[in-house]
Amino acid sequence: MPDLMEKVVSLAKRRGFVFQSSEIYGGASSVWDYGPLGVELRRNVADAWWSAMVHARDDVEGLDAGILMHPRVWEASGHLSGFTDPLVECRACKKRWRADQAPEGGCAAKASLPKGTDKSCELGEPRLFNLMFKTFMGPVEEEAAMVYLRPETAQGAYVNFLNVQQTARQRIPFGIAQLGKAFRNEITPGNFIFRTREFEQAEMQFFVKPGDDDEWWEYWRDQRMGWHRELGIAPERLRLHAHGPGELAHYAKTAVDIEYEFPFGWQELEGIHNRTDFDLERHQEYSGKRLAYIDPASGDRYLPYVVETAMGVGRAALVVLVDGYREEEVAGQSRVVLGLHPALAPVKAAVFPLMKKLGLPEIAERLIAELRRERIPAMYDQAGSIGRRYRRQDEAGTPWCVTIDGQTKDDDTATIRDRDSLEQVRVGIDHVVGWLRERL
Repeated sequence: MPDLMEKVVSLAKRRGFVFQSSEIYGGASSVWDYGPLGVELRRNVADAWWSAMVHARDDVEGLDAGILMHPRVWEASGHLSGFTDPLVECRACKKRWRADQAPEGGCAAKASLPKGTDKSCELGEPRLFNLMFKTFMGPVEEEAAMVYLRPETAQGAYVNFLNVQQTARQRIPFGIAQLGKAFRNEITPGNFIFRTREFEQAEMQFFVKPGDDDEWWEYWRDQRMGWHRELGIAPERLRLHAHGPGELAHYAKTAVDIEYEFPFGWQELEGIHNRTDFDLERHQEYSGKRLAYIDPASGDRYLPYVVETAMGVGRAALVVLVDGYREEEVAGQSRVVLGLHPALAPVKAAVFPLMKKLGLPEIAERLIAELRRERIPAMYDQAGSIGRRYRRQDEAGTPWCVTIDGQTKDDDTATIRDRDSLEQVRVGIDHVVGWLRERL
């Protein structure tokens, strides 16, 4: 399976899903740019999440908190003191690893050292390394002006808990959902876009009455697993991994990861955590502001418990790419296919004029214009044989290809070819938009 990852990375570059950041300068380590198809795929994943978590519910509100926050936020959350990884360094080549990922006996880099070097290739003692990026707010670079790029979006929901609850007139239980960038100075990022230093998070904090938290945690565990399956992810490549006592974060009562079987093994796709009242209690203590919820029916005052769901959008996009990739043989020829769910596909339909004559390109261009007016992402392609055009769209994950051919001139119909089944149907030109709408 490792070669599958190489194939996915190659396709991602070839078809414009993902590029190395600053590639012409040699690249920026573990930072990636999303190309024309990639930005659409990532946006579609985020939109699908937002639609399910916010638009489809009346008990979850949206929020977009700032990336820069008051430094005391990160003291209260424990990130300043506890958001660290143990780092080890090779004394010979100065290469660094997380302590739990360092190779035994050193980095085996002796062969690459200059001749005559007598340094031994061995690892130094572990030391703690904080994962937050530091910067300065204002014109003076001094400790008093130091701020941090947020390592998670969750804290914005906690400090805005009462703002959202009161302005949206929500009652417990309710949630706050947020999409946004986060930054972690990972020691050993890697595996393409799986672990990066800059990433987009999709997090939801659900505030519940203490005592109801276990029930809501189980509810959101099942909801989130169901969402991934609805996107067409192979069920046998998804599993739940419950955190044991030694794995639980300091704030968590219970936690479970939804894991996916990547080419490099089972890894976390999304986490569902019961954070109790840890976060609100800490922010209440550090800010000096009362954050308790007052039940309007009973008059009870309490700090809600929080059930959190947290997913990386880029990581979810990688799952979609890996899970959708397949190679198969059709009529004696091999083809590469991205079997993306239509809702996630960057391009929903490609329109081909079979020939560059008989007025076929003009008909195709009118259809493309209509699809775009209807906000159906579509692509026009008249270069190469029809087979090559199909193959390009198969690799891009486009669900349907619409061909304008000689018969179109006679009866105003076009051929629509399905990416997965390869079935072809004739549909009236005036009905193509409606036909696609029914299937999106």
